[in-house]
Amino acid sequence: MHEFTMTTSYAYAPHLDYDPERYEGVTLKRGIAWVFDVVMIAMLCALILPFTAFTGIFFFPFLMLVVGFIYRWFTLANGSSTWGMRLMGIRFRDHRGAPLSSGLALAHTLGYSISIAMPPLQLISIILMLVTERGQGLTDLVLGTEAVNIYH
Repeated sequence: MHEFTMTTSYAYAPHLDYDPERYEGVTLKRGIAWVFDVVMIAMLCALILPFTAFTGIFFFPFLMLVVGFIYRWFTLANGSSTWGMRLMGIRFRDHRGAPLSSGLALAHTLGYSISIAMPPLQLISIILMLVTERGQGLTDLVLGTEAVNIYH
């Protein structure tokens, strides 16, 4: 009989076949969380506008991209989920089942930001979330991350 030894402090990341509830409804929850996060980012940008002497209105999409980048990186690095994801009860984990490190959170945020800046990539990512068995987007597949239900 073989003894199983954990090599990390994180729980084993179960395969979809063993724990399908962990992925149930995650794609829809990610969509709702994304809407919540975009509203949060827009509100943060609106709070920043007076500090730009309202010139930020002329580059508001860029401001949203920069503030969104900081928001996503900060929240993913400190809990593996954005505030919208926390509200929806989902979080990211790496290929070992561990929470995202700051570096992986940065890489995920960079991948997401590139996808947002290039609509065809974002469309591919959305389609992948809808058709892959674990609901992974383009950045998730490249980095080996996945979004899972926190509670099931």
